[in-house]
Parts: sequence; C-alpha cells; structure tokens
Amino acid sequence: MSGLPEGSRWQYEPKWDGFRCVTFKDGDRVELQSRNQKPLGRYFPELVEALVDLPLDRFVFDGEILAFIEGEPTFEVLQLRLHPAASRVAKLAEQQPATFMAFDLLAGEDGKSVISRTLRERRALLESMFEGIDPDLARVMLSPATTDRDLALRWLREIGHGLDGIVAKRLDLPYQPGDRAMRKYKLWTTVDCVIAGVYYKQPGQQLDSLLLGLYDREGLLHYVGRVRVGKADPETERRIRPLIGGRLAFSGRAPGGPSRWSGRERNPIPVKPKQVVEVSADHITDNHMRHGARLLRWRDDKPPKRCTMDQIAGGRSGAQEVS
Repeated sequence: MSGLPEGSRWQYEPKWDGFRCVTFKDGDRVELQSRNQKPLGRYFPELVEALVDLPLDRFVFDGEILAFIEGEPTFEVLQLRLHPAASRVAKLAEQQPATFMAFDLLAGEDGKSVISRTLRERRALLESMFEGIDPDLARVMLSPATTDRDLALRWLREIGHGLDGIVAKRLDLPYQPGDRAMRKYKLWTTVDCVIAGVYYKQPGQQLDSLLLGLYDREGLLHYVGRVRVGKADPETERRIRPLIGGRLAFSGRAPGGPSRWSGRERNPIPVKPKQVVEVSADHITDNHMRHGARLLRWRDDKPPKRCTMDQIAGGRSGAQEVS
C-alpha cells in the first residue's frame, strides 16, 4: 500500500461506486447533472425532493449518486434507474431510494463560485454548510475526508464493505473539472484463471475479450469475468486462435445473455481450456469480477485444473493507482 501519497498537502476520500453528479439549487429549482452535462433529475426524483428540502437556498455541490443495499453501495441498482418509463422510475425511487454524497463545493449559499479557492478552503465551507443539515436525512450526506494517511489506508483495506477505492486530492489546488486534480487507488486482487471462451468485436473478426473461468470443488468450471484484448495483441492471438472451437467448457456459471450496457445479446465463442493467465481484479462480488480484469501475464507453469474458486476469497492484493 506504499503507493498512497504522503504529506500535509493531501486529503484522502472514499472512492464511491456510483454516478458522478453535480447538483444545482436556487430556491425551489434543483437540477442534477452528469459528468457529461446530461440531466439526471428525472431518474432520481427522490433526490430532487430531498435537495429542495435542505435548509440551504443556494449551492452547487459536486458528488456521487449512490444506492445502498444493506449498508453497501450497489451500482447495479443505479443502472435500473436509466429507464424511459416514469412509472418504473417512481416505483424504484420508492422501493430503493438513492443517496447523494457531496464531496466538493463549486458555489456557496450566496450563489458565488468558489472554484478558484483551494480544496482546503472549499472543504471548510462545505463542512460549515452541512452543520445545519440533519445527519439523519440519509438522502443527502457529506462524504468523509481525512488528512490522516493511516486512516485512509484502513479505509482502503475495507474495500468490499462499501468502498470502491481511495481518492487522494491536493489541498492547495483550485477546483478542476473531471478527475485531473485527483489520484485514484484501488485494492487489486490477483487471480490465476483459465481461458474458456472469447467475445469477438464482430463475428469472426478481432478478439474483444477473453472469458475467464475457475473450477469449484466438484470440478465444475464457472465463468468469473473477462479481460479485454488490446487492438494489437499478437501474443494473445497466437495462443488463443488455435484453441477456438468445440463445446463451451463452462459447466457451472456460464457467460452470455444481453449486455447490461447495450442490451444486445452476446454469444460466447468456445475455447479449449488449456491456457492460464494471471489477472488482477478490483471488485469481486458473488464470485464474479464485476469490472473488467487486467491481464498481467501468461502462466505456462500452471495447470488449468489448479485455477480454483478459493483464490477469489484469498487472492494476493495491493494498492495500485488507476487511471
């Protein structure tokens, strides 16, 4: 975990797993805007209502929209909100209400911009504004922040219990849009997996992803995630192309079905399970790598049958900066 920066100029914050959002309030008018400046208010009406009810007349907050299930942010629940039917959105807002987690201030109660001020100054103003907000109003919250590196490292070790990583920000810098003023760290777990399938970008053309599997105690091969193939990756092509064909080797959990991003059906192409790779993953839930893994190296020294599910619970890990 030595990668986390040190020094009095750094502030550390949890990296939340949600939708980045800027909220604008002027009296009873509230707007929610994505990082791409697209309106989000219609998808989260309960947040619009909660922001209107805050005892603050004006502000511009930068933060994250989260959905908590049993105390932990769950990104999949947020994905369900991006639905065209207002009735469906209203039902989800009632059943699984979202939370807005504020972590920066762009304009104060007087309506004036504070983006030219340092993060140290902006954070102090933000904390003073939240002093008048009932902490039991769970729909709008102030994200924790600390200058204590040891505490930040403890947060990092708690990934998988509500955190997606740690963000380190310079206290002496003005506000900068996007992620330019922050350094993000995640706790990566390394896993040895067998390749048992692929996705193509187009049928029969360039490889898009390698489909990864692990064996359980009964010898069933379960799909656990995928790793992207680069545009020019002759080593992967050389190793995988001769193995393509036959029946899909996944005998337990299998890949396939509609993509959660595009909705299009993805058909896995079988690969004989003879190649082993070491990959790193940053978010493993329900025995599945939710984000795409990173290919670290080929493991010619390891038999495929030794790629077992117990690695997911006890893999080797360490903090790494991510882009």
